[in-house]
Amino acid sequence: MNSRTSNLVWLAVIVAIGLNLRPLLTSVSPLMGVILPATGLSFRGASMLTGLPVIAMGVCAFGASALSRAIGDGRGVALGLLAIVVACAGRLFAGNAAALIASAAVAGTGVAVIQALLPGIMKTRFATRLPFAMGLYSASIMAGGGLGASVTTGVASRVSWQAGLALWALPALVALAVWMLLMRADALPHAASTQRAAKAPSLFLNRRAWALGIFFGLVNGGYTSIVAWLPAYYQQLGRGVAESGALLAMLTVFQASAALLLPMAASRFGRGKDRRPWLALGLVAQLAGFGMLLYAPLAAPLAVVALLGGGLGGVFALTLVLTLDHADDHALAGRLVAFVQGVGFVIAALAPVVAGVVRDVSGGFSMSWMMLAASLVAMIALNLVFGPRSYVRAMHPHGDAAGALNAPRDTRRTRRADPSSATRGTGGDNGRSSPLP
Repeated sequence: MNSRTSNLVWLAVIVAIGLNLRPLLTSVSPLMGVILPATGLSFRGASMLTGLPVIAMGVCAFGASALSRAIGDGRGVALGLLAIVVACAGRLFAGNAAALIASAAVAGTGVAVIQALLPGIMKTRFATRLPFAMGLYSASIMAGGGLGASVTTGVASRVSWQAGLALWALPALVALAVWMLLMRADALPHAASTQRAAKAPSLFLNRRAWALGIFFGLVNGGYTSIVAWLPAYYQQLGRGVAESGALLAMLTVFQASAALLLPMAASRFGRGKDRRPWLALGLVAQLAGFGMLLYAPLAAPLAVVALLGGGLGGVFALTLVLTLDHADDHALAGRLVAFVQGVGFVIAALAPVVAGVVRDVSGGFSMSWMMLAASLVAMIALNLVFGPRSYVRAMHPHGDAAGALNAPRDTRRTRRADPSSATRGTGGDNGRSSPLP
């Protein structure tokens, strides 16, 4: 297999995996009216079907590095896909609340492992084109969420609500099969770098790791809050269920588009690894969207979801790229992205709950939107510290020798002077990562 074909295969498999990371969440909400009477779940219990996987994505991400050291990144991703297959397939026979909640926990754990390990693999494989690869991966995640919400109801109406939920075991099984084939054809040996990273200081003591985690958490907290409450807000303003649901579907379209395009724009038109101007662009777009929600929600609803969706999707993808930029070493970058997602998804799980409580106390959603807008202002300020020159110092604040291994290469001139720095790939290309087609 030549390098061009190999890259296309890798990208196709990454998309196949990404499509499976959100349907387990978005397939539940459209069927809630059927699930509640069928299982006897209360609204509080039903919230666990979407809240528990997000919490699992955060908590379980902290253990991903240990799993990587034990069985390797490739097998870890396979194990995560297997968990999704088992959890979704089990929903075909789930006739009670306990079984559904257990499936949510198992599936969320699988997603956590994949999200923690796959970006590190992608950093190694696509060393020279990481923003494009990460943008495609992020767009596939969001597209999968849209498919989960739109396809499930059709299957449920023709067969049963259990079949509608269990349907998503099939694409996960396909992704698992092609991933196993790819692993066999293109091995992922990272034992040496994993051993180095295992000796590194704990990220729990690193201020930059916490800053990135909080930043990522506020991004996803905005997303989970919008998904949870935007339809209810527009229904409160007099819009119908179908119309408010359509706005949420359009939000997903703008998210996926921006997740692909903004990282590519940052790579093509940006200055080296400085992602800050493009992150600021996405944050300002979200701020404008929340401003319209507060002061003119009915004037142009499509513009509202375009600003919110575009900002959320682009910043989500770019934050992952920014996190991986902080370390060239595969294993350290993998540990960092796992930590950041661990912190981030715990925050994201709490955000809609806080927004809901504020709504109950205030009697409306305006205060919740103001809180999310305030968090965006704080993120715009925090974004200023993420300059490329700070990466090594932030990750190695005591000036340890390992920092030299992870110094970012910010310019193309550096890459031309040291071609080996841009070919740190694996497997079928003899350890080299070729440019993407």
